Amino acid sequence: MMNEDRLLQWIAEHDSRYHLYAYRFVLEALRYTQFFFKKPRHITGQELLAGIARLARERFGGMAYTVFQEWGIHSSRDFGNIVFNLVELGEVKKTDEDRIEDFDAGFDLLAELSRVEMPG
Repeated sequence: MMNEDRLLQWIAEHDSRYHLYAYRFVLEALRYTQFFFKKPRHITGQELLAGIARLARERFGGMAYTVFQEWGIHSSRDFGNIVFNLVELGEVKKTDEDRIEDFDAGFDLLAELSRVEMPG
C-alpha cells in the first residue's frame, strides 16, 4: 500500500492536475478489476477503464462523472496519466506493451459512466 505522505509530495512536485482521491481510486479500481479474473494477471488499459467505470457506477451512481471532474478527470486519458504517474512512482508495474494510448482507444468515459448495467 502506498505511503500517502509520499504520494502527496510526489503529486505536489510532479503532477498536481489530479486530486489524491483520483490516485487512490485508480489503485482501488485496479484491485477491483483483478477480482473479476480467475487468476491474477496483468490488466490492460481498456480492462482497467471498464473496471473504473463499473466501480464508479457502484460507488457514485449518477454523480460519478461529476466526482471525476472534481478530481481533475475529464477523459479516459486522464486515467492513463494517473496510471503512468503511479508507474513512475513505483506503485504500479507496466509491461513493454503498455502505452498511454491504451487509455484512448474508443472509450467514451461519460457514456460508460451513464450506462445502466442489468443485475445478474
